[in-house]
Amino acid sequence: MADNDKAPDPARRSLLKAAPLGALAVVAARAGAAEAAPPAPAPEPPAKPKGYHETEHIRRYYQTAAYW
Repeated sequence: MADNDKAPDPARRSLLKAAPLGALAVVAARAGAAEAAPPAPAPEPPAKPKGYHETEHIRRYYQTAAYW
């Protein structure tokens, strides 16, 4: 590190200043592509009953757990 008294490289600083602009360009390009072709809607899975519902498995448990 003998060159500590050297002035900073202006090209490197301009690169660091331009980096956020490149990120904005990528975001803008992705947003434009998303508007051009909306994805097809996913097919809805068959509706499952919500909450408690008695199945064969539960009925067998009730039979084995019953002790009265």
